Amino acid sequence: MSNNAFLVLADGTVYQGLSFGYDTEVFGEVVFNTSMAGYQEILTDPSYAGQIVVPTFPLIGNYGINDDDPESGRLQVRGFVVREACDEPNHYLNNRTLHQYLLDNHIPGIHGIDTRAVTRKLRAGGVMMGCLTTKSSPEKALEQLKKAPDYGSTDFVHEVTCREKFVWPPAVPDTLYNLVVLDCGTKYNIYRLLSERGCRITAVPCHTSSAGILALNPDGILLSPGPGDPRLLPQIVKTVKELVGKKPVMGICLGCQLLGMAFNSGIFKLKFGHRGGNHPVRELATGRVFITAQNHGYAVDPESLRDGLEVSHINLNDGTVEGLRHRELPLFAIQYHSEASPGPLDSIYLFDRFIDMMQKAKK
Repeated sequence: MSNNAFLVLADGTVYQGLSFGYDTEVFGEVVFNTSMAGYQEILTDPSYAGQIVVPTFPLIGNYGINDDDPESGRLQVRGFVVREACDEPNHYLNNRTLHQYLLDNHIPGIHGIDTRAVTRKLRAGGVMMGCLTTKSSPEKALEQLKKAPDYGSTDFVHEVTCREKFVWPPAVPDTLYNLVVLDCGTKYNIYRLLSERGCRITAVPCHTSSAGILALNPDGILLSPGPGDPRLLPQIVKTVKELVGKKPVMGICLGCQLLGMAFNSGIFKLKFGHRGGNHPVRELATGRVFITAQNHGYAVDPESLRDGLEVSHINLNDGTVEGLRHRELPLFAIQYHSEASPGPLDSIYLFDRFIDMMQKAKK
């Protein structure tokens, strides 16, 4: 944890620090996350595929790494940028340091830089591509960065989706609902919370056809979160369009955007996205405000909604769409993460709402 390392942004800005984790060079979209805890969940969230993540909280790694908190089967981020990486964590579940976790999974990190300055840069100029390197000079890294594929041109969903369908949990004696999850990058806590509510869950790869999904005879269909630009996923949008009206549908994050696109709604990229566990969202039907966990860089254009689809939630920071519902069909979607991990659990009630929707459909 002593070699020099550089974070080089596409606009030529250079931050010098010290390396930790795996010693390599990576390219990705540089984004910031405002959560104060939950770094292990962030590192393993499939929605961060292709991104170099910058936590705004200055001390990272202080409670170590454990076997209970991963949100997928591997680390998903391209790189990790922190102000201070704690090398002496203290927690009863801890079994290794953050440095060892990154090292074991071949993910590079950089510490000892002013992450507040990086965050202000991204807020002012917008998220941008970057290079995290211990191998090249800043000049060489910038030259290579200009040749790297842009984040918005890459389909990361097909990288993170499950390779074949599986059942979660593997064996449940008594379940009330048969649920299919179209896996575009699902976090484990979605499976946990729905399983606790009596669902037998079959996760299917993102390329599964609507006929293949309906052949499983689901009581409901969940469109999962996931990484990247939904406009790169026309075949998945076609599948969603064919499922609408057939079964109750719930969409989360990327699933919200896919559902919007199935109704021919427009999508646009946010300047610096919403990532963290402290974003205020208002539910329009009740006026209630919820503090939510979020991780997305794209949003649905509210002016393009049609065919009975309408806004159900809005972000109180910038007024963007945070939820959709249909006036007649059994479907709804949220742009944030009702499963949290990390983040507040204010929005778990939405899973209960989905259960109620499936129950009414069965009757």
